[in-house]
Amino acid sequence: MARFIFITGGVVSSLGKGLMAASLAALLQARGYKVRIRKFDPYLNVDPGTMSPYQHGEVYVTDDGAETDLDLGHYERFTGVSARQSDNVTSGWIYQKIIARERRGDYLGATVQVIPHVTDAIKQFALAETEDLDFVLCEIGGTVGDIESLPFMEAIRQLRNELEPLQTLSVHVTLVPYIAAAGELKTKPTQHSVRELAGLGIKPDILLCRSEHFIPQTERNKIAQFCNVRPEAVIPALDAPSIYSVPLQYHEEGLDTQVLRSFGITDAPDPDLARWLDVTDRYFHPEGEVTIGVVGKYVGLQDAYKSLNEALIHGGLANRVKVNIRWIDAEIFEQADGDITAQLEPLHAILVPGGFGERGSEGKIASVRFARERNVPFFGICLGMQMACIEGARAVGHSAASSTEFGITDEPVVGIITEWMSKEGLQQREAGGDLGGTMRLGAYPAKLAGNSHVSAIYGGATEISERHRHRYEVNVAYREALESDGLVFSGMSPDGLLPEIVERPDHPWFVGVQFHPELKSRPFDPHPLFSGFIAAAVHQSRLV
Repeated sequence: MARFIFITGGVVSSLGKGLMAASLAALLQARGYKVRIRKFDPYLNVDPGTMSPYQHGEVYVTDDGAETDLDLGHYERFTGVSARQSDNVTSGWIYQKIIARERRGDYLGATVQVIPHVTDAIKQFALAETEDLDFVLCEIGGTVGDIESLPFMEAIRQLRNELEPLQTLSVHVTLVPYIAAAGELKTKPTQHSVRELAGLGIKPDILLCRSEHFIPQTERNKIAQFCNVRPEAVIPALDAPSIYSVPLQYHEEGLDTQVLRSFGITDAPDPDLARWLDVTDRYFHPEGEVTIGVVGKYVGLQDAYKSLNEALIHGGLANRVKVNIRWIDAEIFEQADGDITAQLEPLHAILVPGGFGERGSEGKIASVRFARERNVPFFGICLGMQMACIEGARAVGHSAASSTEFGITDEPVVGIITEWMSKEGLQQREAGGDLGGTMRLGAYPAKLAGNSHVSAIYGGATEISERHRHRYEVNVAYREALESDGLVFSGMSPDGLLPEIVERPDHPWFVGVQFHPELKSRPFDPHPLFSGFIAAAVHQSRLV
């Protein structure tokens, strides 16, 4: 029987509910339980796939091709459990399904309402595919009191009544602010937030109190008294020096113990925290450091590259070095006074990440050229690989080489993909179709050349599976021209039509991939491409 933990937030947004859910799941997993985490997003977009990274941060893609909230990246990185389409739902997705059913006449003339139709759909989502699980953690996006989240709160209230008494648990994440002028912590915001939640019919069992300052026991007792919870169920959640120390910090404060107690579980095994102790030891005790330049277009908001940021850190953990990331706006290299040498010469490696649109593309191409000519380790991901191919084509005489994404071109080294093979068969899209339906999404296999650098990086593998999210492909018709100058196509789709990986064997470390390896990297299991890239940066640091 699966037990359900509903996680809500109050007072303000951005308190770290996703990180809290991931950390609690990791602690339960460390005790031997099978867990899964789900995210309920109240916004009306069907998914975040068409939302600006500046609005929503990165779009996290699952193996089965779902475009989901970035919190699912936290879930995967902390538990190692691959997320699925069924682990993220939005109000838009719920309403789209309900309206489609209403148009078909499935409701037999009934008036379609939030209760019961919307709340029933939310409950069905929460309960689906949970038969073999011990715990299901459900994070509700937004803040208590938001209009958008009311149907989700009502669905939680109903589930807590419908399931067994010891089958559900409510964890509420709040803020205990410190008022410097008064020199005091203030518990009133938490009290009001809990009252708001209670007004919706949900009594929290555990309060996770975020704070920048130590919360004395007297204040915890006060919160417990006014919020009608046990004093030991008021868990401090102070700012942590690293997100990877949060599971250990929450365990020390007794979060997982209180969760199990609330479910009436008294015989749970002690957690095996060895891998988290190893991760934090590597993070806080590096034996060196490297500086990586990320030349992108969304560098003003690091959440736009959240998984990439973490994967670089994981590569550092694998090599026991600290990774300093220097975020560089690609557009500065397109300006007359943009000194590329001054910006890139101090770096130990250069990474050009994925993205959409023409803005900053010439700056990215210039960064690729710098890395190639100066023998600086280079890693191109998705659009970064495409920029490497365009730069390579220009280097062998195709001066007009470009991408059809940027407009009409006589040298389409990169072009839109309209059909490809998947495990479901031939997939076809129209160039002018909806933005949310024209991409190659999810896990696809790639065959590796046996004597290639990337094959060695993957431990001698000849076939891999990686996650994709892109609308354009490198034109295989340019393969001969590119390989004549040393840019080798070392990974291809099984049918040999879609380039997946390029590399320069005569370069210290030059790899471009069409997929997003950062999505599968874990702190305790770093992705081999990032481990290899950081290892090359370490070697480069010893040369300069």
